[in-house]
Amino acid sequence: MRTGSEVAIFVARRGRSEILVVHRSPENGSYWHTIAGGVEPGETPVEAARRELREETGLDTEILEPAGTATEYLYPLTEEPADRRALYEPGVAQVHVDCFLVDVAADWEPQLDWEHDDYRWCAAADAPDALLWPDTADALRRLLASTS
Repeated sequence: MRTGSEVAIFVARRGRSEILVVHRSPENGSYWHTIAGGVEPGETPVEAARRELREETGLDTEILEPAGTATEYLYPLTEEPADRRALYEPGVAQVHVDCFLVDVAADWEPQLDWEHDDYRWCAAADAPDALLWPDTADALRRLLASTS
């Protein structure tokens, strides 16, 4: 069962001028997103972010910067289909998302897992518009504004 806590990880390179955007494979929804996932029971958001990065991109890093409270957001489960709501612990009505930022070497490329079938590096100014979910796009916009 999923908790009411998730993480979103923004991967940046070239002085934060490029942001990684990954495409979820058709069996996982077929949309562009950032690296993201649920916080498992007994796991901290930082631990979850490191695990998700490792699982989804092959990146194993200790250097992970919390993006700050200005980028945190909530989304209601009531807007999700019943089969998705059923994945969460009983009583979870909304999901809290902690955001993180990781800088990678200019030549680093992800090794995608089964959840994704493509990726691209977007100019930082264009990356939020590539993301499907408005809350995640807004969090990235706030993050980019605070680091410029």
